[in-house]
Amino acid sequence: MGKGGVVGRALGATYLAFAGSGFAGASWAARIPQVKDRLGLDASALGVLLLAVAIGSLVALPVSGHLVGRFGSRRMVAAMAVLLGLGFVLVAVGVLQGEAPVAAGLFVFGFANGTWDVAMNVQGALVERRLGRTVMSRFHAGFSIGTVAGALVGAAAVALHVPVTAHLLAIAAVVALGIPPTTRVMLPDRRSDAEAAGSGGEHPAPGGVLTAWRTPRTLLIGLFVLAFAFAEGTGNDWIGLALIDGYHRPAALGTLAFAVFLAAMTAGRWFGTGLFERYGRVPVVRVLAVVATAGVLLFAFGSATPVAFAGAVLWGFGTSLGYPVGMSAGADDPHHAAAHVSVIASIGYCAFLGGPPLIGFLAHRQGVLHAITAAAALLAVSALIASAVRAPAPGPHRPPKQRDPHVAEERAEAQ
Repeated sequence: MGKGGVVGRALGATYLAFAGSGFAGASWAARIPQVKDRLGLDASALGVLLLAVAIGSLVALPVSGHLVGRFGSRRMVAAMAVLLGLGFVLVAVGVLQGEAPVAAGLFVFGFANGTWDVAMNVQGALVERRLGRTVMSRFHAGFSIGTVAGALVGAAAVALHVPVTAHLLAIAAVVALGIPPTTRVMLPDRRSDAEAAGSGGEHPAPGGVLTAWRTPRTLLIGLFVLAFAFAEGTGNDWIGLALIDGYHRPAALGTLAFAVFLAAMTAGRWFGTGLFERYGRVPVVRVLAVVATAGVLLFAFGSATPVAFAGAVLWGFGTSLGYPVGMSAGADDPHHAAAHVSVIASIGYCAFLGGPPLIGFLAHRQGVLHAITAAAALLAVSALIASAVRAPAPGPHRPPKQRDPHVAEERAEAQ
């Protein structure tokens, strides 16, 4: 099979990896209320239990760069899919036993999910480089589509009174058995001698994570990703509640506003890829930071529900490409992509982990609508440091991006 077919199959497998990760996470989230009731937990105890996921992710992210660099991104996606499935099995059985096995399963889930995230972004950067065009944001759109599918399946399981244990065991089987076979067609992290000689490049080698933590550009990209992740996470967690409590609208409208936000973000990730090729990373993300800031402020200070919905659209679209472009920028140097992506993901995850309690604290003191303006402040910071995501210029030790001459139809397909 020609090179084009190889890259095309890798493209599809990478979409599945992103979608599968989103599907698994949303499937768990959809059953949290039933797990809470089954274990007899109050809100405080549930919060402590859910910390197991955060701890697992925090443990995973610092070591994930080493693991991906040592074993390769496609192997780690496969291994983490199996490990995530095992975590779901522990949770599914643990629901019938008590909190301790559920916490253990959630820790395994968090570890697997964090490492999977780094591995699939490294693989996505490999595919993007071989295609010769920007597609990372579409992979993240695939993740968003996966979350929608997982939420819909979860909602159906709840409506049909499917037990939590049966549901999670089924999801475990789908993920652990369905994802690994697809990784066989992913691209290897190290290119063959012939390919390396033909392109003028070298074998990518695992980069040191500690070295990546001392690289100023990587840290700035991490801060940039953190700002966009904070804005994205704030929208995910608080838009629905803000419309209900801040605008005093029915719960159905709050859910609809959240859906509008997600739809705008998914559309931005799917259709916004051409913007980077036409205008470059830095101008696009700066404009999007302004758009997202305007959306947050419209939502926070709008005087009517239609204004809030308009704010949700701008908020979702504006934040859509920040995280994906940060991952692409982290992988600009293929020799050390795994280490740099793991560092950037570690910094970005701090927003997802620390954002909800911070907004909750501010909401308790100032009201939820005023609290979400913290996202606008961080977006302003991201606009100031956006130059960090600019692709390095080709040099004597950094050959220009190679376009595979055999992937024209894959590029057209990606469009």
